[in-house]
Amino acid sequence: MAQLKAATWWLTGLPSAGKSTLAQALATALRERGDAACVIDGDELRAGLCEDLGFDDASRAENVRRAAHMARLLNANAIHAIVAMVSPSARAREAAYRTIGLQRCKEIHVSTPLHVCEQRDPKGLYARARNNQLAQMTGVHAAYEIPLAPMLRIDTSQTEPHMAVQQLLAV
Repeated sequence: MAQLKAATWWLTGLPSAGKSTLAQALATALRERGDAACVIDGDELRAGLCEDLGFDDASRAENVRRAAHMARLLNANAIHAIVAMVSPSARAREAAYRTIGLQRCKEIHVSTPLHVCEQRDPKGLYARARNNQLAQMTGVHAAYEIPLAPMLRIDTSQTEPHMAVQQLLAV
């Protein structure tokens, strides 16, 4: 009996880059073709499993570690994982990919430019950060380390979600 090889798509990028939108669209496409898929969204993790974490470097790394562990468990149970989280540190992402398994993990850089992310700003985070009402905002006060060699880069200000999903399914 052949074993289904589930994969993890790790969507990393600035806040409001379009990670969650792409993750949900990819999950829908995978389910439509009969594959089990689960979205691990950074905002949802912060609201529950990771509500005890702050936004300092150690807390951000722990947030990424927990997401990677969840993705590994899902993959081991033949469920595709789609992780949508800022995950600003290259070191934390690399550790996550080792946890998941390098052969299963697909790093996707959602490379939407900062000015577009700020224009979108559905939660008002950038505006609050620019007014010094929010500290440690990635892209404003905290660094985001751009992936050097991701499997794919998608700028959601240039690529429609349907086309982006086709690109994600092709990697």
